[in-house]
Amino acid sequence: MSARELFGTVIPAMVTPFHEDGSIDLDSAQRLAVALVDGGCDGILVSGTTGESPTTHGPEKEQLVRAVVEAVGERAKVMAGAGSNDTAHAVRMAQAAAGAGADSLLVVSPYYNRPSQDGVAAHIETIASSTDLPVMVYDIPGRTGVAIGPECSARIAQHPNIIAFKDAVGDPTAGTRRGRDVGMEVYSGDDALTLPFMAQGAVGIVSVSAHAIPEILRELVDAMYASDYAAALAAHIRGERVIDAIMGTGQGAVMAKLAAYVLGHIETPTLRLPLVPAEDAWREQLIAELTALGKTVR
Repeated sequence: MSARELFGTVIPAMVTPFHEDGSIDLDSAQRLAVALVDGGCDGILVSGTTGESPTTHGPEKEQLVRAVVEAVGERAKVMAGAGSNDTAHAVRMAQAAAGAGADSLLVVSPYYNRPSQDGVAAHIETIASSTDLPVMVYDIPGRTGVAIGPECSARIAQHPNIIAFKDAVGDPTAGTRRGRDVGMEVYSGDDALTLPFMAQGAVGIVSVSAHAIPEILRELVDAMYASDYAAALAAHIRGERVIDAIMGTGQGAVMAKLAAYVLGHIETPTLRLPLVPAEDAWREQLIAELTALGKTVR
């Protein structure tokens, strides 16, 4: 199967809704997942960074996978984050996700530890070998402190379960070239760069702003597949101000959750520390941009 079939093409990195007391809100998670699929998403990522995975626990992650799989059924592929700087912990996360019904895994390079490239490769390969699920590898050195270099990329590409990169390095030309060089598919990991990534061969987007504009990202991706570049550019321009309102603050998880809340998809915008609520100016800007697109907000 192709990456497009295994993972989808518009994949929101879904926020994890919480009740006001901080406990996980599975009903809102299901409602949000359905809204995202209704809006045009054909994949859902749970327990990624935007899903506050560093502060959710193993049983919560497993419950979240089960709930989202139940909610979307065959309408979208469900990917589960299995990211940790402790390889054994990430393996347990991967196996639990597989047992809960996930269709695939997202594996990020090990953060903070600063391992060698051999260590990065061994970490990723060990997780990928722990289940039969297809794996997307997440390269975001700005967060992890370690890049997935050329030799490491070539090595992990030989693993039968490792299919694609989510590239958040910020260079579409280098990112798509890497994919071609090692024989892996590539997804944009940066909403604002979806157009140039896809223009150079990327499959689609793993998105934060899809919480607010799934239909626009669907239009952009479909237009690129249809080689309708004018329509793709028009969709990019239509969505860029919302993307900037969500991502330009540097607090994508906070702003995505706020967007899901003001659009009525989740009950509260509650976060777990160390994340804190959006500043008033950020909230006002987001609401202004959503309203300008004709969306109803609360």
